[in-house]
Amino acid sequence: MNDSSPVFLIDDDKDLLRATKQTLELAGFAVSAFSSASEALSALEPGFSGVVVSDIRMPQMDGQQLFSRVKERDADMPVILMTGHGDIPMAVQAIQDGAYDFIAKPFATDRLVQSVRRAAEKRRLVLENRSLRLAAEQAQSDLPLIGQTAAMERLRHTLRQIADTDVDVLVTGETGSGKEVVASLLHRWSRRAKGNFVALNCGALPETVIESELFGHEPGAFTGAQKKRVGRIEHASAGTLFLDEIESMPPSIQVQMLRVLEMREVTPLGTNEVRPVDLRVVAAAKVDLGDPAQRGDFREDLYYRLNVVTLSIPPLRERRADIPLLFSYFAKRAANRFKRDMPAMSSSVHRHLQQHDWPGNVRELSHFAERLVLGLEMTTAPHTSDAPAADEALPLPARMERYEAELIRETLLQNNGDVRRTIEALGIPRKTFYDKLQRHGIVRGEFAG
Repeated sequence: MNDSSPVFLIDDDKDLLRATKQTLELAGFAVSAFSSASEALSALEPGFSGVVVSDIRMPQMDGQQLFSRVKERDADMPVILMTGHGDIPMAVQAIQDGAYDFIAKPFATDRLVQSVRRAAEKRRLVLENRSLRLAAEQAQSDLPLIGQTAAMERLRHTLRQIADTDVDVLVTGETGSGKEVVASLLHRWSRRAKGNFVALNCGALPETVIESELFGHEPGAFTGAQKKRVGRIEHASAGTLFLDEIESMPPSIQVQMLRVLEMREVTPLGTNEVRPVDLRVVAAAKVDLGDPAQRGDFREDLYYRLNVVTLSIPPLRERRADIPLLFSYFAKRAANRFKRDMPAMSSSVHRHLQQHDWPGNVRELSHFAERLVLGLEMTTAPHTSDAPAADEALPLPARMERYEAELIRETLLQNNGDVRRTIEALGIPRKTFYDKLQRHGIVRGEFAG
């Protein structure tokens, strides 16, 4: 398993420096060698994505001093110290102060390579989490349309292009994908932002109620109508009207809605007065209204009247690369809301995020993050529904490999990444344990509490 992560290697013994550099390069690392700590420190840039490996005993600035200076720049940067026998107490103190590891000389090359490899993976995860947090903070105005996939970038670009026009828009997407958020952004980013954003779920109201809700009524218009009510359409004048689940709108109301869209006027129940309205309509549907089989009794002419611009929101399962970023935002928001600490991203949670199909989309992911922050979600996230079928399709050796990897991960998780306790629980030698970590691509640092 090669690793192209950068490594800063520092040792004043030029022969040992050359030999160690060759060892790490053969393992696939990109090594920059320095014969003094001050030289390495001058070349170390903020956000360095790799690992620092340094001898302790050096003239002028020693390895422990170098570690302290590196820690001041970035407390999470992994530093591995190479020590002579007499320097071990000093190295142990550095570990207590936050150094990643120390290796006593003379050392086996595998011991150094494995330590650097684990440190590089930890560094990668730290920088990835930083990037996710930064992207989440920078994306506040787009939430929860967070995403770095091409589909989400196109969606945001289109929203910006059409937001300040008065064109009616049809938004399609599965339940929980963020259709109301799209409608809200279209309103907020338009000149209509000072007007009302009025939302109505067409599938949540019976026909007798939805007519009054949309068009309003005068006193005495029907039994129980004791006073005047301004309808949602009129209330949205100079703003935006959002009609969710428009495919559920009763046919009789569809006829009236078609006239509103064509004439931009409304007649409340109980009066012949025609009132002009200045509104933009954003409609949302869970089905493809362009498909006659899915459209059902939804009027074709109303569909074409709404279908000036159609925006489609992709489901989470089609943009899995965005899931960690979304989860990071929702977990942070939940932690602030409930005044809890951010949960650690265990391997089981990470696996669940990537393997689950998220039929409830963004809404389901948000609720999952909230449960995790509250400690109500299982420590080991459930497998996806199709996991057994996937396992059954594998030959027995592959299934055994998968089971072994899962068992190691769960044992690490139970022991907060502690190697000694994990090895004791598994009942295997230390070398076998590290060999299995490497074979399965398991990073112990992910499980550290």
